[in-house]
Formats: sequence, structure tokens, C-alpha cells
Amino acid sequence: MEYSPPPLFKQGASARAKMVFFALIALVLLGVDSHMRSLAVVRQVISTALYPLQVVALAPRDALYYVGDYFTSLSDIKKENEKLKQQQTLDARSLQQGQQLLAENAQLRELLGTSERLPVKSVLGEILYDTRDAFTRKIVLDRGTQHGVTLGQPVIDHVGVVGQVTRVFPFSSEVTLLTDKNQAIPVQVVRNGLRSVAYGRGQSNVLDLRFMPTNADIQKGDVLVTSGIDGIYPAGLAVATVVQVENKSVDSFARIICQPSAGIDRNRQLLILLTENKLEPRAPDDAKDKNAKQAGILRHAASRTNGTSGKGIDLQPAPPPTAPPVTAPR
Repeated sequence: MEYSPPPLFKQGASARAKMVFFALIALVLLGVDSHMRSLAVVRQVISTALYPLQVVALAPRDALYYVGDYFTSLSDIKKENEKLKQQQTLDARSLQQGQQLLAENAQLRELLGTSERLPVKSVLGEILYDTRDAFTRKIVLDRGTQHGVTLGQPVIDHVGVVGQVTRVFPFSSEVTLLTDKNQAIPVQVVRNGLRSVAYGRGQSNVLDLRFMPTNADIQKGDVLVTSGIDGIYPAGLAVATVVQVENKSVDSFARIICQPSAGIDRNRQLLILLTENKLEPRAPDDAKDKNAKQAGILRHAASRTNGTSGKGIDLQPAPPPTAPPVTAPR
């Protein structure tokens, strides 16, 4: 048995006519709603009723969007973190360089002020490197004979004495620091004027006042300055501060340890004082030994001749014998 449509639908309008009809109805409804706002309530009710269905239908899409946004954000955060780390490294390096330049500028200003207050001329030098000998305390500066540097000239910073020039080259010079074990400097106590000599102690970075009696008037905290009696160091330059004094009855001398006032290991620029050695050169040791030997021989010969110990005897060498006068033949 074949199916047949009801009589109402056997004959009717075509599909195109139906489409045109419903399109016209939709246009009319749109026009009426836009001008009269009569369907706003109906639209709100329908949208509210269909909202849960809309949420359920869009849930897969929203989940995909959320996952994609998560990974995208994570990648962006990692890139931004790397950029911030690089920027932080650059900023830290720039900050460190800026602090170093500020410290160097401050030190140069202090050295300039010190140079203006000194009674002698000076030249600014920069430390090139430390010597490789582990048992000495020496540095090399970028100033030499071409800049007026000579042997024995003092080297200071803005606080006090650092060392002394011990070797000179045309464009560099070697400076032995105060703390070197072979270095010594005449000093004077500011409080009472007591004079002594400070010796270096090598790697310990301190100074010793040796051969001072146990009853010497030296106290902890006394300031030591150059005495100026050596003719090399100008008087009044800060040298060290007494940090330890040990007076033991069983010892013949006191044990006095001093801390250098200058920054022995904390400077990059130093001042070389262009002083002149005012002391006359001493006689060679061999000449002294020869004169002493001649005096001893004369004293011994005189004591054997006169039976005395040499007191009251002229020890001057006898004048050379004179030749007898020669008479001309007649």
C-alpha cells in the first residue's frame, strides 16, 4: 500500500514561492522590531531559555581556546623571563661599572687634592700588575725615567705612604711596598716625637717596630709618620697606626705591631713624589776597611815600639822619605 499525502498538501505553492513568502515575513518582522521594539521581550525570553544550550554547545570550542591560550601565554612568559634575565645581567654589569667609575673618580679627586697639598712635585701613576714573586711585595707602575722617576722616590696614596721606587725603566718602575720583608722606613710617633724604624713583615701586611726597649713610650693607637731624617721621605706623611704592644719582662725588646695607614692592596692609582736624595753618598765599604786596617797596623806597631797601648800616639801615616839633595859635580 502506497503512502499518499493529505488532500491539503497535494496541491500548494511551490518551494520558491514559500521561500519568498517567509522571507517577506522575516523582513516585515525585522522592520517592525527595529522601529517599534515590540519583540525585545520575546527575544530576551528566548535567549535566556537557550543560554544553557549555547554554553553546552560552545564548551568544546572554549576548552580548545583555553588550552591554546595557556600554552601561548606560557611560551610568552618564558620568552619575557629570558629577556628580563638578560636585561638584569646587563643592568648589573652597568651598575658595577658605574660604581667602579665612581670609586675611581673619587680616588682621583682625593689624589689630586693630596698632590696640591704636598710641598714637592708628584706624578700620577697607575698600577700595571703585581710582580710574580710570591715572597716579595712589589708592584709595577706605568711611569719611568721619561716621566722624571728616579730610584728611591716615595710612593703614596691619599692617606699615606705605600712604598718606594726600587727599580726604574724608561716607561715603568718597580715599587717595593712597605709590607715587604726587606723594606724599612724611618718613622716618628706623633704623640711624643719618639723616632724609630718600621720594618715590613711580608705577607702579613703589617709593620714591626724592632729593637724598641720594653719601657719605650709607645701605646696602642699611636700614629706613626715619616720623620724626614733619611732625606728621602718628606716629614709628616702618615705611615701606620700601632695596633699591638707586648712588653714582656723576659724579653729585651718590646713587640710592637703596626697597621699601615695607606691602602697597600686597595689602590689602582698612586702618586710618585719627585723628591731628590739630599744625602751625600757614603764611602765604599772597601775604602773603609782599608783605612781601618791601616789604622790598626799603625796602632799595633806603635804599641810594640813604645810599649804602650797606643794612647797619645799620632796614628797618622808617616810622610814619604825625601831623597837627599843632589850636588852638581864641580
